[in-house]
Amino acid sequence: MLCDLCPRECRIERTEYTGGYCSVGTLPKVARIAPHHDEEPILSGTNGAGTVFFSGCSLRCVYCQNYEISARTRGRIITPYELSEEYRRLEAMGVHNIEFVTPTHYIGAILESLQYYRPKLPLIYNSSGYDKVESLRRLEGVIDIYLPDFKYSDDALAKRLSSCGDYAQTAAAAITEMIRQTGEPVIENGLMKRGVMIRHLVLPSHVRNSIGVLDAIHANWGTRIPVSLMSQYFPAGRAADFPDIDRRITRREYEKVLDRLYALELDGFAQDMESADKKYVPEWDYT
Repeated sequence: MLCDLCPRECRIERTEYTGGYCSVGTLPKVARIAPHHDEEPILSGTNGAGTVFFSGCSLRCVYCQNYEISARTRGRIITPYELSEEYRRLEAMGVHNIEFVTPTHYIGAILESLQYYRPKLPLIYNSSGYDKVESLRRLEGVIDIYLPDFKYSDDALAKRLSSCGDYAQTAAAAITEMIRQTGEPVIENGLMKRGVMIRHLVLPSHVRNSIGVLDAIHANWGTRIPVSLMSQYFPAGRAADFPDIDRRITRREYEKVLDRLYALELDGFAQDMESADKKYVPEWDYT
């Protein structure tokens, strides 16, 4: 296929094993499939989210905490049928949902896998926010919960740290489409069943970027979409090559962003500063 699934539209011939900008083929490459207990409480619940961590990515975030699988694309290749069997296994373990992490470049394989078996659980699309509206429309009626990042309001920063100079507008359009598909958030018995929740990771030295993201969320969608504000940043990947982000965020930086979150009356979640710990990064055992 001449791939145009993500906004880069690199149109490189992707085969089952060879890829384009994402560096992976069309067959799913997975780093871990297991219950995950460290998502937001309305997703993890008591039994965890049934999480499929895919390898490869359409971004190039120099600080990615999953750098080993996103940039280095380490993982194990499986077929769409084998992926569908993993849904059965996770479902039998009692997870609350099936969560696809970094799934943009595998939309075709995910849709094929769901033809073999559709879990009787909410399906979560957990992405960088750098998604193409036309690709998202293929998922209408399939995905129950969208969990996009909104990383940047500053496109110059996005270009320097994630190699995409059109992030803010692209992510805003993608999230608008996600909200159109799912409507207002639906939460039952403390668990999210449908809707959109927007994540934002606060970066060191870039409080203005974070405040700009919160302002954009409020301007575009008001207060009806929950926001998950994350303080878990620690230098990872190639962060050591970028002095401004080669440290953890300070409490003062985080509190400035929190103040704007509260001033805008945005609902959702805010991590504790203690979340910035490598122990929360899953083990990539490729099983």
